[in-house]
Parts: sequence; structure tokens; C-alpha cells
Amino acid sequence: MPLVLDLSSIDATMLETVGGKAANLGELTRAGLPVPQGFCVTTDAYRMISATDGLAGLRPDKARQRILEATVPGELREAIVAAYAELGDDVPVAVRSSATAEDLPFASFAGQQDTYLNVVGAAAVVEAVRHCWASLWTDRAVSYRETNGIDHGSVHLAVVVQRMVASAVSGVMFTANPVTGKRDQVVIDASPGLGEAVVSGAVNPDHFVVEGAGGPDGAVGGEIVERSLGDKRFLICPLAGGGTEKVDIGENHAPCLTDRQILELAELGAKVQAHYGSPQDTEWAIDAWGELHLTQSRPITTLFPVPERADGHDGFHVYFCFSLAQGLERPITPAGLAALREIARAAGRTIVGDPRPDGYIESAGRVFIDLTNVLRSRTGRAFFPRVLDVMEARSAQVLRGLYGDPRLSLTHTSPWPAVRRVARLARRFHAPSTALRALANPEAAVRRARRTETKLLQTAEKKSIEEALRDCVVPVLPTVAPTALVGFAMLALTSKLVRAEPGELQTLLRSLPNNVTTEMDLDLWHLARAIREDRDVVRVFQDDDIEELAARYRDGELPEAAQHGIRAFLNQWGHRAVAEIDLGLPRWSDDPTYVIGVVRNYLRLDDEQAQPDVVFARGAAEAEAMIDRLARRAKGRGRLVRFALHRTRTLAGLREYPKYLAITLFGALRERIAERGAELHAQGRIDAAQDVFFLDFEEMRATHADLRQRVAERKAEYEREMRRRHIPRVLLSDGTEPEATQHAQATLHAPGDLVGTAASAGEITGHARVVTDPVGAHLEPGEILVTPSTDPGWTPLFLTAGGLVMEMGGANSHGAVVAREYGIPAVVGVRDAVARIRTGDVITVDGSIGVVRTHGKEAAGCTGHGR
Repeated sequence: MPLVLDLSSIDATMLETVGGKAANLGELTRAGLPVPQGFCVTTDAYRMISATDGLAGLRPDKARQRILEATVPGELREAIVAAYAELGDDVPVAVRSSATAEDLPFASFAGQQDTYLNVVGAAAVVEAVRHCWASLWTDRAVSYRETNGIDHGSVHLAVVVQRMVASAVSGVMFTANPVTGKRDQVVIDASPGLGEAVVSGAVNPDHFVVEGAGGPDGAVGGEIVERSLGDKRFLICPLAGGGTEKVDIGENHAPCLTDRQILELAELGAKVQAHYGSPQDTEWAIDAWGELHLTQSRPITTLFPVPERADGHDGFHVYFCFSLAQGLERPITPAGLAALREIARAAGRTIVGDPRPDGYIESAGRVFIDLTNVLRSRTGRAFFPRVLDVMEARSAQVLRGLYGDPRLSLTHTSPWPAVRRVARLARRFHAPSTALRALANPEAAVRRARRTETKLLQTAEKKSIEEALRDCVVPVLPTVAPTALVGFAMLALTSKLVRAEPGELQTLLRSLPNNVTTEMDLDLWHLARAIREDRDVVRVFQDDDIEELAARYRDGELPEAAQHGIRAFLNQWGHRAVAEIDLGLPRWSDDPTYVIGVVRNYLRLDDEQAQPDVVFARGAAEAEAMIDRLARRAKGRGRLVRFALHRTRTLAGLREYPKYLAITLFGALRERIAERGAELHAQGRIDAAQDVFFLDFEEMRATHADLRQRVAERKAEYEREMRRRHIPRVLLSDGTEPEATQHAQATLHAPGDLVGTAASAGEITGHARVVTDPVGAHLEPGEILVTPSTDPGWTPLFLTAGGLVMEMGGANSHGAVVAREYGIPAVVGVRDAVARIRTGDVITVDGSIGVVRTHGKEAAGCTGHGR
């Protein structure tokens, strides 16, 4: 049981003994890099302190107090004093915490435990070590562990003691650009004095960016491509006898590093990255004699991993995050990814005749599509961003910003290959005849489309799960979509036949019939209205929390009206869910908590004019009145306008139907997978039946393997990815996020305005409610829903919302479509809306021009119109 270890005897395998910081410093020392001499007081020493037992059950302040009052055993004190003496007589040292959950690939723990600089004397070193142990239980460290799902009882603390570097200049260095993600850039922040000034943010440092500093072998080179000089007003310097002081030295705009020093630092960073094989966040110091020292290195945890192509094709690639465009910030379960892979294979076979999903790539539990060839094609540039304009407008803007990149020069200029491919698909799925029949008799076309569900499920029932995914999902779109497209084509024709004022065409899309999402939402409202008729049932919903109500429903113990009504709703719509494109996530029939929460929200809706069925009827009446207005305005073309808009109203609602059919199939396939999960659980090969959704289809079929360890590893990775805070819309193969580098954003209409895409006309001022997870969300009637993204599973919340603000989406995304149908003002594609708006803020949503104005917590009044 070693109590103290020299850094030169430590390597990366000793995490549990020395913690993350010491393991990295030992690894760098053994690699021959310039690390200051020092030693580590191990986690065995921490455990030796009896006061550290049972701290996980205490309040953080009580845990700290217990450690600070504990006696350091004589054996341990002697070991620390002896190791300190090896460094020299009363040599100044830095004493830094090194937790076993620190400097990890998925959690840096930067600054969560304490550091003590310029500690002088053996007694002071022992006391600094004790304070480092106590810092494991600071409020910030405890909160960080809880946020990252790390058990308090599993974490122990080692302490690093190193010679202090008499820093002339110091700072931090990232071996990849942490803002843009670009992997071939080194970013350096520097300031005179000790590095604590830069690390703590106490100073405005010099900022340098070096490009091409070295490849995987740590080669020398590089060019300084960016420099920004800070005022460096404050200096942290050591005091004689120990401790530090912060000195105001006035503004200093001269660079604190020479170009040579900058490039030498970048070269060192390249060597560190080459050693670890991944981008690193480092701290460094240059002493008065010009010698460079490396004082820390840890992985950069915020970079999104670059997708790796299975075919090994190197070179430049552009990856578009498909799952984020579908409204999923969260990772997709292994079963969900397995399903999407099968669908991608089918799409490749159907569209290009190749079952290998060449453009389909997974990274960090998300799905990306390789758009490189699309953006090198004149037809691709003309078509794909326009599709995104109405689905995910910000992604379209980012992609257009790449057109000038010489790596994406056009290589396919002829439109004819694409035209022939589309024509072949249209013939195969009889799209022209489907469209013509819809034009001639829209009501019959709707009936034919709605019969597809039964045929789809009957066909899938005869196939294996993989076959059903390959053979039944992809054909849905070309089979049903032409009918809906006729409706939108007629709307486009109307815009050519008659002049429409801003917002008038949007009015035509309100309260569309034949929209399965609207039908679902109204059915849920009807359920709530039925419950409202019984005061005793309403009281139950008001008094019990949502989890308790869900448990009572599962046990059959709700009052009969509620029990029967929820069961009837789930029989019809229970295959739906939030984030429903992930086959591995529970459906509402598996967990009705969200449905019950929405019903409880509806029960608070007292304004009769705001009730969803009244709003829907009003929207339909406004749409019909708009048809009359436009027909009169068109004069001699009035009959043609009525003809076109009747088809728009009848057919456009089917836009939601192809996805609905896919989700219906997913629901049926989930039942089959759940049966297999029950079998595997009964055989003792997985710990719980639902763990089957952390397997792929081949693993599910395995007859003998023990799958528990595999499931546990995937669950741990899934939980880590659930905590990832940022997902790029578009990612380049060099790690760059184009959205972070493109500065040609829309000009703000006024200071503080948030600009997005106009999605649903109208203006409303009200209190914001920021919701990142709809399950259990509390939304007061009239509040403005602010959310990263939505899918159809969110839309019941729209029925009581006064307005909608979304970070994702375009004018024809699910949220935008439903907002228009419900007549609530909406702006989508608003960058950083969730970060910049807080629950309770008063905001104005102008859905006609795509602007959100913030007014803080107070405003003269909350008003609006749009429903």
C-alpha cells in the first residue's frame, strides 16, 4: 500500500491509485516531456484517514469539516515530509488535487477540487494536502459528480506535489480548437506570471492560434493564423515565504510571447497529442530562463468525435447530423441504431442500387449523413438545402456557407443523372398516377392513403424484424408522399395565380384535416375534457404527482372514467412517443407518464376560447374565409384558386402520414423485440427484459452468449452521451463545426433580438417556459414554450402554449406545422434560445418575421394574438 509515489514511477494504468491528474503527469514524465519534478500522495493515503469513511451520506460542508479536523497519521506525515525533502530544502511547490474521477475522456473535472500554489515548508505541505482532501467535498465538486452520474462513494483523492515553476509567462494550450472543433489548430492563451491568472479567468490574456503545428507523429511546423492581444492587467505572482498575490500592473498590450515561443509551444502540444492519440487541454509555463515546462494535460472533453467511415475513405467530408434534424439531441439506443442501419441499407438499395449505406455514419450515438458528393453536385446544391429550408433552416444556411470552400468544388454539373434516378423511382412507385388521382379526387386519395397502415402491418407480420425494416419503411415515402405533395403544389400554384399578403398563405394551413398528429392531440384533449366532468377525478389528478398517477394507472386503480379513457387513448396512440424514431425508447403504452402529465396540464385550461377543439374549429373557419378572400381577389381565376386550395386543405395534412406509418411499424416491432428480451432475461443472459434494446439484432438472436457485460458497457456509454451538451448540425472531417466559424448571420433587428425562421404568423408577449424534456413538463396555459427541438410526441403541449420558440427546425418542420395548425405564433431555428431565455422571462414572439424579443423578468403586460 504505497502512500507516496514519485511521478517518474507513475503511468496511465494507475488511475485508481494516483487519480487522473497524477496519472497524466506521470505518463508525460515517462515520455520524456518537460514536467516539473514531483511526487503523488496516493489514494491509499486518503483512505488511511478514518474521517473519510461514510462521507457520501453527509452534507458537503460537514464532510469537509470532518476531514479538516482529522489527525494525519504519523506514518503518512513522515512519508509526505520525506518526499518533500527529496525536492530540496524548503523548495516552493504546487499542491494539487488528483481525483480518481478527474481528467477523464468524458469528464475533465477542471477546477472542481482545490490547488495551492507556492507552498513552502513541510508543515505547510502537509496542511495543503489535507485541504486538497477536503476539496473533494466542495459544493461544486459534489454537484459536478452528480451531473456526470458519478457515485460519490466511488471517488477517492490523491494529491500531486510538484516543484513550482518561477513563471515569467504561463497559460493554457488546446491542441485542437475547442470553439470550432478544428483538429489541426493549436489554441494558446498566455499571460505574465503564474498560470492561475489565465486558468481562473482573472486576466484578459493574449490569444494565439497556430495551424498545422504537427501531425500524429508530432512533426514540427505551423503558422500563426490568429493573434489577439489582451490587456493582461493583473498578475498573480508568488510571495516570499509562501502564498501568492494578485497585482494590478495596468494595461499591457505588448505580446507576452515571441513568435518563436508560440511555435515551440505548438510543437510541444503536437507531441503531447501524438503521445495520447487524442486532442489535449494542457497547462504550461516558461520560466525566467526561457525554459518550457508542461504542468498538466487532460483530454478535451467537449469536442464531438469526428465520424469514422467504415470504408476507410480518407479525404475531406461533410457530415450532416440526421438525428439532430429529426429533433433528437439525445443519443439513439443500440437497437434504434440497428433499425436505422437497416433502413439506410434499404434506402441505398432503392435509390442507388447499392445496399451498402455509403453515406450513413454513426458517431457518439447519433446518425450522420455524408453530404460531400451532394455538395459537389450542382443539382444537389440546388435541391437539398431547399428541402432543409422548410425542415431545418439553420442547417441549410450552414451548408450554403460551405459553397465557397475549394475542397467542395463542383465535380457533377449535369442534372440528368439525378433526373433519371428520380424518374426511375417515380415509375417504380407509380408516383405520377398517384398524384393525378389525388388531383382528380382528393377525398378518395386520402382514403387510399389511410388504408396503407393495415397493409403495412400485415406485410411486416410475415417478415423478420430486419426484413420488415428493409422492405416496409422506405417504400412508404414514395407511396404516400405524392398525395401530400399535390396539396403543397396547389398552394404554390395559388401563390402564382393571386397576390397574397404576408401570412395569408400560412392561414390556409391552419387546422388541416387528415393530419394524424392533430387528430392525436385532439383525442388527448377530449380525454381531458371527459375527465373534467367528474370533480372527484379532477381532484385526484390535482392531488397526486404524475409518477403516482402513472403507477395507479398501471395497477388499474385510477377512477373508472380516467382508467378507461387513458386505456382507450393508448390503444389508439400508444405506439407513439417522444423521440419516437428511436426504436429502443419506450412508447406511451410502455410508460404513460407523459400522457398523464399532459392531461393534467389540460385540466388547468379554463379559458373556453383557448380550448384546443375551439381553436381548431376557429382555425378551420379562418382558412375557409381566406379561400373566399383569395378567390375574390383572383377575379377571373377565382374558380381555379378554389379548386387548388380545396386540394391543399384536403391533402396537405397527409404530410405527417409517412412518418406516422414508420412509427406504427416500430411499435409492432418493439413488441416482438420485447418478447425476445423476456426470453433472454428468463435465460439469465441479460439482467432485465428491457436491456434487450441495448443489443443489435444479431446479438438478440444469439443462442448462448452471456450479454450482461456488453449491455452494461453500452448503458454506461449511453448515459455519458446523454450528458453531452452540444451536438453539431454539420461537422467536417477535420473536426470543424462550420456553424461556429461562419459569422455571416442574420443581422439582429435590435440589440438583444433573437433571430430565426418565421414559422407561424402572429405576435404574442408572455412568460417563457423552457422545456428540454416534455415528460412531466409543467406548462401553464398561455406560456411560451421554449425548447431545443420537438417531434410529434411533444405536440400535445402545444395545445395550451401561447407561442413556440425552437432552436431546431424550419418552416415545415413538425413543430412549425403543428404551431400553424393551432394558430400559435412560432419562430424556429433560433440559435442558443434555451441558453439565452430563462423560464419566467417575458418575451415577444413575432412569428411573421422570425424574431424573438426578450424583456427580462418583468414587463408591462403579456398580450398577444395568433390563435
